[in-house]
Amino acid sequence: MKIIVTGIIILTTTMVSILIMKARAKEDFQAKIYHSPQGNTIPYQIYISDDLEGRKLYPLVIFMHGSSQRGDNNINQLILGVRKIRSFSIQNNEPVIIIAPQVPYHDQWVNIPTDSNPSDNTAQATTSMQVTIHLMNHIIQSFPVDKNRIYVTGLSMGGFGTWDLIQRFPDIFAAAIPVCGGGDKNKAEQIMHIPIWAFHGEKDTIVDPNRSREMIAALKNAGGNPKYTEYKNVSHDAWTPTYSDKNVLKWLFSQKKP
Repeated sequence: MKIIVTGIIILTTTMVSILIMKARAKEDFQAKIYHSPQGNTIPYQIYISDDLEGRKLYPLVIFMHGSSQRGDNNINQLILGVRKIRSFSIQNNEPVIIIAPQVPYHDQWVNIPTDSNPSDNTAQATTSMQVTIHLMNHIIQSFPVDKNRIYVTGLSMGGFGTWDLIQRFPDIFAAAIPVCGGGDKNKAEQIMHIPIWAFHGEKDTIVDPNRSREMIAALKNAGGNPKYTEYKNVSHDAWTPTYSDKNVLKWLFSQKKP
């Protein structure tokens, strides 16, 4: 065991690691497991800014990961995107609460095809989506959440989950950022009032870009005013430029329900 000598204080490397971990704990995600009233569970990570003040209310971001981040280790869902949101909140003095549930291998956010197929069957929410809905409500009731600033975003499979969640609860969300996903065009009128900024890669061969294009067109036809960015020469990686763009995250946090 190595010994670190600092003045008259002697610390082992283990003690130093513990101190560092404790120092980072307030700035990092915490792994938890949520048990729904129906007896189902879902692992999730939660980030709570350490400068929350009890009498104030704060935005809530629900992050929905992609299919390759599924599992039960309660860590893979942090690999892509969501840490960028946390970093933005710290750097811009924007206290926030973030939850990132993890879907098990055998499930997904929503049962819809990734090709350009208009006949989506989303009537029944998947088990993971059902438990996440209960988790979302639990967080809203248990923490100082500003109900006028609840946001959802997700990538790939999570992009589909983002569309699905706002279509199920069109009156809850202040804004949504679906990345390389797709939704049910027939429900566009229900969500046309929500500020939405969708993203997709022009050369995406995993999720057809038409899925995003069709949703944007349907929203505009319904009278909505969505934003859409399609990255040229980008394949199935639209999330990298999206979550790295401070203007995108600034837009997200600026949205409030009327």
